[in-house]
Formats: sequence, structure tokens, C-alpha cells
Amino acid sequence: MTTRFTVDGKKVSLLGYGAMRLPTADGGHANNWVLDMSTKEIDQKHLNRQVRRMLEAGINYFDVAPVYCRGEAEKCLGIALEASGWNRGDYVLATKLSNFLPTQHSLESCKGIFEKSLKELRTDYIDNYCLHNIGIGGYENFLSRYVKNGAADWCAELRAQKKIRNLGFSFHGDPRAWDWCIEHHDKYKWDFAIIQMNYVDWLHAKEVNDRNLNAKTLYDTLAKLKIPVVIMEPLLGGRLARYNWSLANELTPLDPEATLAKWAFRFCGSFDNVMTVLSGMTFDEHIDENIATFSPLKKCEEKELAALERAAQAYLACNAIPCNCCNYCMPCPYGLDIPSILTFRNQYLTQDGGRKPREILKAYEKMIPEELRRADHCTGCGRCSPHCPQQIDVAKEIAAIDAAMDVLKLEALR
Repeated sequence: MTTRFTVDGKKVSLLGYGAMRLPTADGGHANNWVLDMSTKEIDQKHLNRQVRRMLEAGINYFDVAPVYCRGEAEKCLGIALEASGWNRGDYVLATKLSNFLPTQHSLESCKGIFEKSLKELRTDYIDNYCLHNIGIGGYENFLSRYVKNGAADWCAELRAQKKIRNLGFSFHGDPRAWDWCIEHHDKYKWDFAIIQMNYVDWLHAKEVNDRNLNAKTLYDTLAKLKIPVVIMEPLLGGRLARYNWSLANELTPLDPEATLAKWAFRFCGSFDNVMTVLSGMTFDEHIDENIATFSPLKKCEEKELAALERAAQAYLACNAIPCNCCNYCMPCPYGLDIPSILTFRNQYLTQDGGRKPREILKAYEKMIPEELRRADHCTGCGRCSPHCPQQIDVAKEIAAIDAAMDVLKLEALR
């Protein structure tokens, strides 16, 4: 397993585990925050086996948050790490100050979130502690969550007390929150930062949404300040791993045996200031494939980077909605399965335009059962959009999908 950085004397695996979608008893995964759409419990025994497998293969970076998997992820990961039999000093444990709700902005509430994390994770210290999603909800929201309440200063005190060993932040959303953290680096001495980075967002994040910052801009800024990078969304919520002719056309000729996921991971691991690349690895085959990719990781050559850039441009030409299925928009008060509806649009209403209307309608019914409610149930209330890290106008996109489905229904009758 390739390593590059050390944390408290521990070599950090370049491949890290992001505990955002844990395995469930039905063979699926528990989406974070989806309160009513996952009827099965997290499969703790399966997770225990997976965590042990990762540790044995050299994966020793475990990233989680209090809000992941309906609020159960920290507890389940803590059980799995304890059951592994490995010593606490053998792995790097990372979690976050996820004080998203206005009722959680007070310093006392933040302290309660931290103490609960320690309890759930069965530890007395956190290796990497993170101000979570600093730009989500806008700049004033960021100031309320971390600055005006003294939470950032308190986290720095935790580091001085060794209750956390390293302090960082994760970034989505309002660039002013990013600028604040960079401008205050001299004060807080950030030990790491988590950014969304992949071969599409590297140069094209602003093309998807003008309010975004390109990953190259973020990475170069952090590298100049010598702040190690932890990468999230290396596969864009799985979109860069699913078969897509436009991607395969550019990449497969260079390595017919490599999966699209392997290409995406190799890109992320090719940059020297990357500490670790997070992967959900819900299924056993994901773990095995990723271990092979990173043992050791082969950096991309110039011709491969050029092919990845061509693949990024081809991907953007598909006009996909930039939904990563993080489920921050959920639950919908009107019962819509928002991530599944957006995923359906990307899979069936863009690159797969050759399908017949009836085939697409049948796929829609299968992918989004009626009990989960489809696009025609959207009221346009807009409660979801402020929570979206990708700043998607969800109501607008859902309305467009509903209109497209109405057209397909008419065409199917001809």
C-alpha cells in the first residue's frame, strides 16, 4: 500500500476509507440522512470483516462524520475498529464537527457533538478533526457555525490539549469561506484540508457552476502553504466509475484492462501533496480493486493525463447534473427520492439517448418505485437546494425531468 505522509509518526495509506455509505443486511448501503428509505439495518458483522480486511491490506485512514448513515456511522465504525483487534495507534481516525442545524451552532452544542464522537468511536482522541463543509449554506452561515461562536478557536484548543492531533476543514460551496480559512492559516495552522478533486473538477468545476472553484486552484493553494490534501469525491459520487462510452473511448485504448474507477484513482494519487484519497468501498469487490490500484499506485504519465482531460471534456459534453448522491438534500418533505431522480436523468436522459421511450419509462419505474415518489410530486418548495454542496437548483432540475418524462409518455403512445 502506497504511503506518502505521516500523522503522529504513523505512515498514512494513500487510500483511505470514507464511511459515508455502510453496507446493509440486504446487500445495499445505508445512505446518510435518508430516514425513511432504507429499511435494513447496517450489517455490522460485514462491516467488521471489511474493516479488518482493509487494515490487513495496509489501509489505515478512516474518515467518518456524525451525520453519516442516519447518524449511525460513527458508532458502527467504532465497533468495527475495536473488533478488528488492531491497536488504536495503528490507524488514523478522522471525523468532523457537523453542526449544520442552527440549533447546533452554539459552542456548547459543538462541544456536545465532539464528546459524542469520542464516545461513539470508542476513543479518547481524534487524529484528524475537521470543520465540516465550511461553505455550505453561505458565508454568514459559516461565520455562525465556526467563527462568531468561537468554535474554531475551541478546536485549536483541543489540538493544544492533544484531544485532537490535527485540525483541518472540508470545503464545498461559498468561496468566501475558503478565503477566510486560507487568510487565517497563520493563526490556525491547518494540518490538512479536504477538497473535492477528480479529473473533471480539476479544470472544469467552474464550468459546471460558476460559484465553484476549480480543484487545481484549491490544490495549488494548499500545496503552496504545505497543507496536505485529503481528497473526497474522486469518482464524482460514482459517476466516473460507471460505464460511459465517452470516457471509455478516451481511456480504454491506453489500458484495456483498467476500469474507469482505476483511472480516476490514479489521477488523484498522482499529486505529491495528496495525503489520502477517500473511497466509500461499500462492497467487497470495491475494496479488492482499490487495494490492487494502490499497491503500489502508479502515477499517471503525461499522455495519460492528456487522455483524462479529453475524457473530462467528453463527460461535460453529456451535460450531466453534478449530483454526487451525498443525500444532504434528504429527506424531502414531500417524499421524493431526489438523488435517484437526478441519477436517473444522468443515466437515461443524456448519454443513453438511443433508447426507445417505453424502455426509458420502464427504467424510470424500476429505478424509482412509486412509493418513493417521482418528479411529478415536486412542489418546488426549494428546501433542498440550500443543503446541496454542488449548489444544484434542485427544484428547477426536477421540473425539467418531469417535463421530459411527460414528453416520453406522449411519444410512447404513438
